[in-house]
Formats: sequence, structure tokens, C-alpha cells
Amino acid sequence: MSATYDPASGSPAMVPSSLRLVILASRYNEEVVDGLVAGAESALRASAYAKASCRILRVPGAWELSLLALQLARSRQADAIVALGAVIRGETDHYLHIARSVCDGLLRVMLETGVPVGFGVLTTDDEAQALARAGTQDNKGAEAMRAVLEVLELRAGLDDHESPSP
Repeated sequence: MSATYDPASGSPAMVPSSLRLVILASRYNEEVVDGLVAGAESALRASAYAKASCRILRVPGAWELSLLALQLARSRQADAIVALGAVIRGETDHYLHIARSVCDGLLRVMLETGVPVGFGVLTTDDEAQALARAGTQDNKGAEAMRAVLEVLELRAGLDDHESPSP
């Protein structure tokens, strides 16, 4: 992907037509995650990447996000991934283990493969907090999509300005 990017204007000079985005979304806590997906799709439609290819893949729960993200990234089936899920605190420590593992796993995918991963996995104390973050205002799915698109732009700008080898 080659483009120039002007951080002052915040808009891309070129949008690659072959960009492949994947939204990985958990089915667990479906009402919340559906709101995150809607937010991510809305942010994509409102961006310069509105015509990019975007697949939505559903996984059983947040725990499975890292595995599927890794497979998509290693196989180069996605230029960027947006991971969406909701881990809501319950009565046991299970929440803590899942939340930390998902966060660490998605970070590893990004660092090991170089494929940007937008992090839209909510970790909340209750369902009301999760629903508030998946609604029409301050939607964290939209935020994750915008972040991953910005990373793609910044990386494209860096590619255009690589210094020559000594």
C-alpha cells in the first residue's frame, strides 16, 4: 500500500482500492457486540475507506478473537482487523483472566504479524456500562475502526518516506 498522508489535514491522499478489512465480533453478549459492529460499520462508511472490502466474522466469544485474528493476519487475508467483544464482570475472577488474555493475545497478533488490530473489546463492571459504550454516542466499535484506519494511513505515509539504506 502506497500513499501520502498529511497529518495536518487528517485525510489520505490516496485510498488503496484493494484494502481488505475484517471485523471479528464475538457472539457472546450479542446485544452489546451488535452495537459495536454497527458503530464500526458506520465509522467505515463515514471514512475515506468507505469502499474498502470489509468482512464480518463471528466467533463464539472474546476468548476466540486472538486465534482467529492470528490466522487472518498470518495468512494475509486481512490488511487490518477490528476485534469487537464484551467481557462483563461476573461473580468470579473469570472476567479478569479472559479480559487480560484477550488484550495480550490481540497485542501479540499485531506485533508478531505487523497487521494492525483495532481493539474494541469492552471490559465493564455490568451490562449497562457495556450498552452505554456500544450505543450511538461514544461507540467503542467506531473508535476501534477509526483507530485502525488511522494506523493504516500513518504506516502508508511512513512507507513513502523511508530513508535510503546506507
